[in-house]
Amino acid sequence: MNTQIIENANNNGERIAVLVDSGCDIAQECIDKYNLWLLPLHIDYPEKAYLDGVDIDPQMVYDRYPQDYPKTSTPSLQEVLDKLNEIADAGFNKVIAVCISSGLSGTWNAVRVASLQQDRVEVFVFDTKNISVASGLLGIWASYKVSQGLSFAEVCQALEDKIYDSKVMFYMDSLEYLQRGGRIGTVTSMIGQALKIKPIIACNKEGIYYTVSLIRGSRQGKNKLLKEMVKFCRGHHVWLGLGHGAAAAELQEMEKMVTAELGDSGEILYRKQIAATLALNTGPGLIGVAAILDP
Repeated sequence: MNTQIIENANNNGERIAVLVDSGCDIAQECIDKYNLWLLPLHIDYPEKAYLDGVDIDPQMVYDRYPQDYPKTSTPSLQEVLDKLNEIADAGFNKVIAVCISSGLSGTWNAVRVASLQQDRVEVFVFDTKNISVASGLLGIWASYKVSQGLSFAEVCQALEDKIYDSKVMFYMDSLEYLQRGGRIGTVTSMIGQALKIKPIIACNKEGIYYTVSLIRGSRQGKNKLLKEMVKFCRGHHVWLGLGHGAAAAELQEMEKMVTAELGDSGEILYRKQIAATLALNTGPGLIGVAAILDP
């Protein structure tokens, strides 16, 4: 913990911790490298509530389909308070909490409410209006800015200014799981399955899922994902994060395609299996590419 305090302190005496929820989909090596604190979301099965990334992973979710379809839930207020107290006990006096979109999860509000019930640390709760690695890249970027010596207020404002410079797009092999999670209707799902339609989704500026494109066939779907992400990144240096749902080989193929298109302008920070909470609504066969512009 002493290393974290030293690396996250500035000349104003501010000791700033960056907290991310597990829906931000950050690889463990980046959590360690950028001194991030992790707040797990829940996946609720009849026998217990599992902690995302702690005692459950996406493969465990996939293995229990189609018999069991769990629900997700936010950390409790007490869990958030416990995490804030843990951060305070480690010597920090400021916390930047980076959360997935309030339009897709109640986590942002849970952290906001809990932060008002304590006075040990000053907390800025940031709604990324995004999901998965796009949120994660903003968390990493915030920690990077803290390490450069920016003040708490400066980093908070910088995040607000940077919010739409981060984007993730997902190619999914099936519409079934979006339908199960209530994201689309049953009829749409059945038609999509019959026509072998592959969706590409992202988050809009309100932090809600929208369909970027519906493509027939997996090859066309992945090519469309690549085309749309390259369009977003073109002309910028970018940090990239890559995610997959039980599709490691396909992710390797996508990585080669992205690298060939972006060259030295694209720096891949990490690649990983997606969080179990995201796996619930997307299913196996997912490929995700996220970028943050000019980090």
